Amino acid sequence: MKKAVVVFSGGQDSTTCLVQALKEFDEVHAITFDYGQRHKLEIEVAQSLAKELGVAAHKVMDVGLLNELAISSLTRDDIPVSHELQENGLPNSFVPGRNILFLTLAGIYAYQIGATAVITGVCETDFSGYPDCRNDFVKAMNNAMVQGMDRDFEIQTPLMWLDKAETWALADQYDALQLVREKTLTCYNGIIGDGCGDCPSCELRKVGLNSYLGDRETIMAQLVRKQTQEDK
Repeated sequence: MKKAVVVFSGGQDSTTCLVQALKEFDEVHAITFDYGQRHKLEIEVAQSLAKELGVAAHKVMDVGLLNELAISSLTRDDIPVSHELQENGLPNSFVPGRNILFLTLAGIYAYQIGATAVITGVCETDFSGYPDCRNDFVKAMNNAMVQGMDRDFEIQTPLMWLDKAETWALADQYDALQLVREKTLTCYNGIIGDGCGDCPSCELRKVGLNSYLGDRETIMAQLVRKQTQEDK
Protein backbone atom coordinates (compact mmCIF):
# COMPACT_ATOMS: atom_id res chain seq x y z
CA MET A 1 0.00 0.00 0.00
CA LYS A 2 1.40 3.38 -1.06
CA LYS A 3 1.14 5.93 1.76
CA ALA A 4 1.91 9.64 1.78
CA VAL A 5 2.02 12.45 4.31
CA VAL A 6 1.02 15.90 3.05
CA VAL A 7 2.21 19.02 4.87
CA PHE A 8 -1.13 20.79 4.90
CA SER A 9 -1.86 24.42 5.77
CA GLY A 10 -5.27 24.72 4.15
CA GLY A 11 -3.93 27.16 1.56
CA GLN A 12 -4.09 27.00 -2.22
CA ASP A 13 -0.81 25.16 -2.76
CA SER A 14 -1.05 22.50 -0.07
CA THR A 15 -4.72 21.83 -0.88
CA THR A 16 -3.85 21.30 -4.54
CA CYS A 17 -1.10 18.90 -3.46
CA LEU A 18 -3.52 17.07 -1.18
CA VAL A 19 -6.12 16.68 -3.94
CA GLN A 20 -3.46 15.23 -6.24
CA ALA A 21 -2.07 12.91 -3.56
CA LEU A 22 -5.50 11.45 -2.89
CA LYS A 23 -5.59 10.32 -6.52
CA GLU A 24 -2.06 8.94 -6.59
CA PHE A 25 -1.69 7.18 -3.22
CA ASP A 26 -3.67 4.45 -1.52
CA GLU A 27 -3.61 6.19 1.86
CA VAL A 28 -3.00 9.87 2.53
CA HIS A 29 -2.34 11.50 5.89
CA ALA A 30 -2.29 15.27 6.41
CA ILE A 31 -0.26 17.11 9.03
CA THR A 32 -0.93 20.72 10.01
CA PHE A 33 1.23 22.79 12.34
CA ASP A 34 -0.01 25.22 14.96
CA TYR A 35 2.94 27.55 15.47
CA GLY A 36 1.05 30.55 16.81
CA GLN A 37 0.61 31.86 13.28
CA ARG A 38 -1.06 35.17 12.58
CA HIS A 39 -4.41 33.55 11.77
CA LYS A 40 -5.58 30.50 13.69
CA LEU A 41 -8.37 30.29 11.13
CA GLU A 42 -6.05 28.47 8.76
CA ILE A 43 -6.00 25.50 11.14
CA GLU A 44 -9.80 25.38 11.12
CA VAL A 45 -9.79 25.63 7.33
CA ALA A 46 -7.30 22.76 7.11
CA GLN A 47 -9.43 20.62 9.44
CA SER A 48 -12.56 21.31 7.41
CA LEU A 49 -10.90 20.55 4.09
CA ALA A 50 -9.21 17.38 5.35
CA LYS A 51 -12.59 16.11 6.50
CA GLU A 52 -14.31 17.08 3.25
CA LEU A 53 -11.63 15.47 1.10
CA GLY A 54 -11.53 12.28 3.15
CA VAL A 55 -7.92 11.90 4.25
CA ALA A 56 -7.06 8.78 6.24
CA ALA A 57 -5.95 10.89 9.21
CA HIS A 58 -5.33 14.55 9.94
CA LYS A 59 -2.86 15.46 12.66
CA VAL A 60 -2.65 19.00 14.06
CA MET A 61 0.67 19.42 15.86
CA ASP A 62 1.49 22.12 18.39
CA VAL A 63 4.89 23.63 17.59
CA GLY A 64 4.45 26.88 19.50
CA LEU A 65 8.16 26.97 20.27
CA LEU A 66 8.67 28.22 16.71
CA ASN A 67 6.63 31.29 17.54
CA GLU A 68 8.87 32.06 20.48
CA LEU A 69 12.04 31.83 18.42
CA ALA A 70 11.11 33.11 14.95
CA ILE A 71 10.20 36.79 14.63
CA SER A 72 8.11 37.45 11.53
CA SER A 73 4.98 39.28 10.47
CA LEU A 74 3.32 35.85 10.47
CA THR A 75 4.23 35.21 14.11
CA ARG A 76 3.74 38.72 15.54
CA ASP A 77 0.42 40.57 15.35
CA ASP A 78 2.17 43.91 15.88
CA ILE A 79 4.29 43.52 12.71
CA PRO A 80 2.26 44.36 9.59
CA VAL A 81 2.84 42.26 6.49
CA SER A 82 4.90 44.41 4.16
CA HIS A 83 5.40 44.46 0.39
CA GLU A 84 8.92 45.79 0.98
CA LEU A 85 11.90 43.48 1.42
CA GLN A 86 14.00 43.59 4.56
CA GLU A 87 17.69 44.50 4.61
CA ASN A 88 18.54 40.82 4.12
CA GLY A 89 16.49 40.74 0.91
CA LEU A 90 13.73 38.55 2.37
CA PRO A 91 10.04 39.40 2.95
CA ASN A 92 9.14 40.14 6.55
CA SER A 93 6.66 37.24 6.33
CA PHE A 94 9.55 34.76 6.18
CA VAL A 95 9.53 32.50 9.25
CA PRO A 96 13.12 31.25 9.69
CA GLY A 97 13.38 27.51 10.16
CA ARG A 98 9.69 26.87 9.50
CA ASN A 99 10.07 24.38 6.65
CA ILE A 100 13.11 22.78 8.27
CA LEU A 101 10.95 22.00 11.29
CA PHE A 102 7.82 21.08 9.34
CA LEU A 103 9.56 18.67 6.97
CA THR A 104 11.49 17.05 9.81
CA LEU A 105 8.33 16.40 11.81
CA ALA A 106 6.42 15.24 8.74
CA GLY A 107 9.30 12.86 8.02
CA ILE A 108 9.10 11.42 11.53
CA TYR A 109 5.36 10.93 11.08
CA ALA A 110 5.95 9.25 7.70
CA TYR A 111 8.50 6.95 9.34
CA GLN A 112 6.03 5.86 11.99
CA ILE A 113 3.16 5.07 9.60
CA GLY A 114 5.33 3.54 6.88
CA ALA A 115 4.75 6.25 4.28
CA THR A 116 7.09 6.44 1.29
CA ALA A 117 6.49 10.12 0.50
CA VAL A 118 6.29 13.46 2.26
CA ILE A 119 4.54 15.99 0.02
CA THR A 120 4.87 19.75 0.34
CA GLY A 121 3.56 22.61 -1.79
CA VAL A 122 6.76 24.66 -1.88
CA CYS A 123 7.71 26.27 -5.18
CA GLU A 124 10.51 28.44 -6.51
CA THR A 125 8.90 29.41 -9.82
CA ASP A 126 6.24 31.86 -8.58
CA PHE A 127 7.05 32.28 -4.90
CA SER A 128 7.50 34.79 -2.10
CA GLY A 129 11.29 34.62 -2.03
CA TYR A 130 11.57 32.28 0.94
CA PRO A 131 14.89 30.36 0.85
CA ASP A 132 13.24 27.26 2.36
CA CYS A 133 10.98 26.90 -0.69
CA ARG A 134 13.85 26.27 -3.10
CA ASN A 135 14.59 22.94 -4.75
CA ASP A 136 18.16 22.81 -3.44
CA PHE A 137 16.88 23.16 0.12
CA VAL A 138 14.35 20.36 -0.32
CA LYS A 139 16.98 18.02 -1.79
CA ALA A 140 19.32 18.75 1.12
CA MET A 141 16.53 18.10 3.64
CA ASN A 142 15.56 14.87 1.88
CA ASN A 143 19.13 13.62 2.00
CA ALA A 144 19.56 14.54 5.66
CA MET A 145 16.31 12.82 6.66
CA VAL A 146 17.09 9.64 4.74
CA GLN A 147 20.55 9.51 6.31
CA GLY A 148 19.29 10.39 9.78
CA MET A 149 16.41 7.89 9.86
CA ASP A 150 17.87 5.20 7.61
CA ARG A 151 14.61 5.10 5.69
CA ASP A 152 14.29 5.52 1.93
CA PHE A 153 11.48 8.00 1.39
CA GLU A 154 11.09 11.01 -0.86
CA ILE A 155 10.08 14.62 -0.26
CA GLN A 156 7.86 15.34 -3.26
CA THR A 157 7.24 18.89 -4.50
CA PRO A 158 4.57 18.75 -7.23
CA LEU A 159 4.48 22.54 -7.60
CA MET A 160 8.21 23.26 -7.61
CA TRP A 161 8.47 24.19 -11.29
CA LEU A 162 4.90 25.41 -11.83
CA ASP A 163 3.92 29.06 -11.93
CA LYS A 164 0.73 30.10 -10.16
CA ALA A 165 -1.36 29.87 -13.34
CA GLU A 166 -0.20 26.28 -13.81
CA THR A 167 -0.97 25.53 -10.17
CA TRP A 168 -4.55 26.63 -10.82
CA ALA A 169 -4.55 24.41 -13.90
CA LEU A 170 -3.42 21.46 -11.75
CA ALA A 171 -6.35 22.00 -9.39
CA ASP A 172 -8.67 22.17 -12.40
CA GLN A 173 -7.15 18.96 -13.77
CA TYR A 174 -8.44 17.23 -10.64
CA ASP A 175 -11.85 18.98 -10.77
CA ALA A 176 -10.97 21.00 -7.68
CA LEU A 177 -10.69 24.53 -9.07
CA GLN A 178 -13.78 25.87 -7.30
CA LEU A 179 -12.96 24.11 -4.04
CA VAL A 180 -9.46 25.61 -4.02
CA ARG A 181 -10.72 29.04 -5.03
CA GLU A 182 -13.59 29.24 -2.56
CA LYS A 183 -12.51 27.23 0.48
CA THR A 184 -8.75 27.65 0.93
CA LEU A 185 -7.02 30.32 3.01
CA THR A 186 -3.91 31.87 1.47
CA CYS A 187 -4.48 35.49 2.50
CA TYR A 188 -2.08 36.97 5.06
CA ASN A 189 -5.03 38.98 6.39
CA GLY A 190 -7.06 35.85 7.12
CA ILE A 191 -9.80 36.09 4.48
CA ILE A 192 -10.92 32.78 2.99
CA GLY A 193 -11.26 32.35 -0.77
CA ASP A 194 -10.11 35.22 -2.97
CA GLY A 195 -8.78 36.97 0.14
CA CYS A 196 -8.12 40.65 0.70
CA GLY A 197 -6.68 41.09 -2.78
CA ASP A 198 -3.92 43.34 -1.50
CA CYS A 199 -1.36 41.34 0.51
CA PRO A 200 1.59 39.75 -1.34
CA SER A 201 0.07 36.28 -1.12
CA CYS A 202 -3.28 37.43 -2.52
CA GLU A 203 -1.62 39.34 -5.33
CA LEU A 204 0.36 36.29 -6.44
CA ARG A 205 -2.73 34.10 -6.25
CA LYS A 206 -4.91 36.61 -8.13
CA VAL A 207 -2.43 37.18 -10.97
CA GLY A 208 -2.12 33.42 -11.48
CA LEU A 209 -5.87 32.85 -11.43
CA ASN A 210 -6.58 35.67 -13.87
CA SER A 211 -3.89 34.36 -16.17
CA TYR A 212 -5.32 30.85 -16.08
CA LEU A 213 -8.93 31.91 -16.55
CA GLY A 214 -7.85 34.14 -19.43
CA ASP A 215 -6.29 31.29 -21.41
CA ARG A 216 -7.17 27.92 -19.90
CA GLU A 217 -6.37 25.84 -22.98
CA THR A 218 -2.83 27.18 -23.41
CA ILE A 219 -1.90 26.98 -19.73
CA MET A 220 -3.37 23.50 -19.31
CA ALA A 221 -1.30 22.41 -22.32
CA GLN A 222 1.82 23.90 -20.66
CA LEU A 223 1.05 21.92 -17.51
CA VAL A 224 0.58 18.67 -19.42
CA ARG A 225 3.89 19.20 -21.25
CA LYS A 226 5.71 19.65 -17.94
CA GLN A 227 4.05 16.56 -16.49
CA THR A 228 5.04 14.54 -19.55
CA GLN A 229 8.65 15.70 -19.26
CA GLU A 230 8.75 14.69 -15.58
CA ASP A 231 7.48 11.21 -16.43
CA LYS A 232 10.29 10.57 -18.91
